[in-house]
Amino acid sequence: MDSRMSWYQAVAHCEQSGEPYVLVTVLGVTGSVPREPASKMVVTGEHSYDTIGGGHLEYRICQQARERLAARAYTSEMAHFPLGASLGQCCGGSVSVLLEGHPGCEQQLVIFGAGHVAKALVTVMAQLPWRVTWVDSRADQFPAELPANVRQHLTDDPVGDAPALCAGAQVLILTHNHQLDFDLCQALLKSADCDGIGLIGSNTKAGRFRQRLAHRGFSDEAIAGIRCPVGRQDIPGKRPMEVAVSITAELLSLTASQSPAESRRGLDWKELRGLIRQSPEGEKTE
Repeated sequence: MDSRMSWYQAVAHCEQSGEPYVLVTVLGVTGSVPREPASKMVVTGEHSYDTIGGGHLEYRICQQARERLAARAYTSEMAHFPLGASLGQCCGGSVSVLLEGHPGCEQQLVIFGAGHVAKALVTVMAQLPWRVTWVDSRADQFPAELPANVRQHLTDDPVGDAPALCAGAQVLILTHNHQLDFDLCQALLKSADCDGIGLIGSNTKAGRFRQRLAHRGFSDEAIAGIRCPVGRQDIPGKRPMEVAVSITAELLSLTASQSPAESRRGLDWKELRGLIRQSPEGEKTE
């Protein structure tokens, strides 16, 4: 994502990629200020786009926006900032801003392997509100262009990277190498941080993996958390797209209760008036 994007380009990208963000709008100003009313910027967990004036004012607003993102507080809040000594800005005016949180995609998926099934699966997931991390060691296996909600992770150590990548995410192990599949299963069972593990393979492979994992000291309960063969068993077919549809259906059924309610965009006048009344001149100063 290009840091030189305008705020509206950043909004479009965040909406397409499913990244949570805060839209900051200057509602009103008094005295000498760096930007005029209606100036906007976008703040994500790691970056900011466009500007409402720079300096310590913008730093504090970005900090406040990221605190809201970290707390998953996807609501609207108005804040007032006098541009005095406390902000290190000598403009002498004051700025009131509206911070609007947008949740993006809450569901996360990590796919190990970039073979035929994974490619078909990414085609399907591109149409769904999920953030996908696609992992492989072979750069030439990834398509030239990826969907907006898919991030490529090229690594020569997928097993070492797995715990950090998969924390809080659903995981699919679809690699071309059985030993790599097994090592990934071990690493993820040890970390115990992911939301679920799906492993491609036959019933025979599943039985062998369960036996090997048991010999390495993993409990029956932990081993049972690996879904193998992965996918809905009532959806037949072995073509890559048929398998991808089966896996997607299983993922959707597993996460249906976790899907956040659709948030309403913007504020009506009554809500905005209430925010203004709650934030009189001088309140929430920094």
